[in-house]
Amino acid sequence: MKKYQVNFNEAVFLLITLLLMIGISIIGFGIPAHVAILIAIGYLLLFAVYKKFSWDFIHDALVEGISSGIIPIVIFILIGALISVWIAAGTIPTIMVLGFSFLSVKYFIPTVFIVCGIVGGAVGSSFTTISTIGIAFLGMGSLIGVDPALTTGAIVSGAFLGNSISPLSDTVNLAAAISEVDLFDHLKNTYKTAIPAAILSFGYFLVMGLQYDGALDNTSIHEIVNTLNNHFTISFVEMIPLAILFVCAWKKIPAIPTLLLSICTSLILMFFMNGHFSFMETADMIQNGFVSHTGNTQVDELLSRGGIQSMMWSVSLIILALALGGLLVKMEIIDCLLQRFETAINSRQKLIFITMMSSIGINVLIGEQYLSIILPGKSFINKFKEKEVPLTLLSRGLNDAGSVVNPLIPWGVSGVFISGTLGIATTSYLPYAVFCYILPLLSFLVTIISKKQAKK
Repeated sequence: MKKYQVNFNEAVFLLITLLLMIGISIIGFGIPAHVAILIAIGYLLLFAVYKKFSWDFIHDALVEGISSGIIPIVIFILIGALISVWIAAGTIPTIMVLGFSFLSVKYFIPTVFIVCGIVGGAVGSSFTTISTIGIAFLGMGSLIGVDPALTTGAIVSGAFLGNSISPLSDTVNLAAAISEVDLFDHLKNTYKTAIPAAILSFGYFLVMGLQYDGALDNTSIHEIVNTLNNHFTISFVEMIPLAILFVCAWKKIPAIPTLLLSICTSLILMFFMNGHFSFMETADMIQNGFVSHTGNTQVDELLSRGGIQSMMWSVSLIILALALGGLLVKMEIIDCLLQRFETAINSRQKLIFITMMSSIGINVLIGEQYLSIILPGKSFINKFKEKEVPLTLLSRGLNDAGSVVNPLIPWGVSGVFISGTLGIATTSYLPYAVFCYILPLLSFLVTIISKKQAKK
């Protein structure tokens, strides 16, 4: 067994104290997540000095940790710009007006879940779904009196359903690649858990939506629709930026050029359809967000959002979380724990369970969905081969317990992004994001049932 500079007992102690430190700080004392993570980094640095790690080693760990998140950070910044120009161009207002035309209070919540699932599956990005369609749905729900936390739970569940079954999803492709499994073999196996989880989630949202079984306030709705029509260009032409996302997803164009193309298209529409924007006003809007001045308080509150600066809170927290993750990985604390778990594996169920729990644990500890797939995948793939367990079960376990759990973690990349984009705290929508609970539980249950059937 490989020797580590940090032994197993030290690794366990470190992880437990780090989790307690972060959890008690954020939940118990209400300390901002940034400060809690910074305290955890300081604690880990003191331990690194105690173990005589060089400062060059520590610097490299911080750099390597942060560098792994550069692309997601750039995407976050572009999404901030995208939101503001989509509002100014009339894309999000058009989505809202179209939504109000067929809206039913009774079926609003299950509709949100299904539509976000379809869009997420087509685009292959939960973040894009949440920051575009999600914003529109959240606004519509707030205006008809639906609990924003429940609406957000339906948005998050649908977006991550789409993300977990899309061949265009980065995490789906990553889980398949790490597990050395063909992408479509991986997806075929993933559908066995994702589809039943989607059905159960839909049933939950259908029941939850019944509490809002009432008539719409047509006076209020008409006022909102008239306000949108009077202050924004509402037409199917304004849906071109959304269509571009679908076309680029179908063509498998990466996220950054896709977002840039959608932003540029929105700017062109904005200038042609709403020529009153000056160059300086547009630059300020991209930087600081769109500010609505319709005179309708509800509409102005909803549509005053976006901009690069709106993402800086999220970006700064992600940088700190990645720095903490870089230290844990570089000091081989995670590897030390995973290697010890390998010796306790003596059955197929334990192997899959420990793999999935490792993914969940890394999500909780590091808050990074890519590492929650990469680290357990690399650590356990040889064990799967040794025990002749199908690698599709490894890829499914990584998929079902990796990225889909990330939005439940307040300091996780997804949790930070969602709360920053939609303005709803992770702890508020967490009870309602049921798909993110059901999928990992169902995945392990299916593994147990399939094993029992194989013995018959």
